[in-house]
Amino acid sequence: MEKPKITQAMINAYDEYTHLTLDRRAFMERLTMLAGSGAAAAAIAPMLAASGAQAQTVAESDDRLVAEEVTYPGSTGEMNGYLVRPSNAAADLPAVIVIHENRGLNMHIRDVARRMALEGFVALAPDFLSPAGGTPSDEDQARQMFGSLDAAATAADAEATRVYLAGLDGTNGEVGAVGFCWGGGLVNRMATKSPELGAGVAYYGSQAAAEDVPAIQAPLMLHYAGLDDRINAGIDAYRAALEANGKTFEIHVYEGVNHAFNNDTSAARYDKAAADLAWARTVEFFKTHLS
Repeated sequence: MEKPKITQAMINAYDEYTHLTLDRRAFMERLTMLAGSGAAAAAIAPMLAASGAQAQTVAESDDRLVAEEVTYPGSTGEMNGYLVRPSNAAADLPAVIVIHENRGLNMHIRDVARRMALEGFVALAPDFLSPAGGTPSDEDQARQMFGSLDAAATAADAEATRVYLAGLDGTNGEVGAVGFCWGGGLVNRMATKSPELGAGVAYYGSQAAAEDVPAIQAPLMLHYAGLDDRINAGIDAYRAALEANGKTFEIHVYEGVNHAFNNDTSAARYDKAAADLAWARTVEFFKTHLS
């Protein structure tokens, strides 16, 4: 059978389903219309979605790493997370918070944390659904749970995570944060609430409000997908506010790629060239600002 063709309209419909107003039934109806048949839509839908089967690029058992499940104090209750560190560190290391998309702490984000640890950082991927009982296995349920989270509370939990990492044995007290999609938006909000954040990197995340920008102390690196009109609509205002307030920041727009271009479990949206370049920039940024 010939591989189904995925169009930009299909990708846009999936983005509306996962971030805005479409429910799954309406999404499949639109995808069927775009694909020409229910059978074609059924074949295309998994290619648009993230596949847990493709999530592991660094083995959980990799002997270069030590990984563990941890529990630590959040702003109002316990937070759960996945902590990874290099196994052979000869000195205290900087730390990075790895913040998930609106699917919660899944296998892909755990893998990203392992990748970050291999770059020479202590990496912690928190579960920001911890106050609601933790990330469920059903991604649709997880996405719905994010709608009930309080933005101020999640920013406070992010700061509590920074405090935990800064005081953890084996870290040098310097803590950065990288987030993807929902997590990218949280990195931007965290920067306005956490004056001791060492550096923040946001991948295709919603921008902080202009009136909150004066409070930002951390240098920021902002990655955007050229085809991501929904998120990119806020770039100019954010850039202007950062410039007006003398903040240290970099903005990189990767032309011709989609929202979630870094997520290599999504066949339709992943772009290796953009992902590799953004990752190299991210790692260098953290090494510069968290040393």
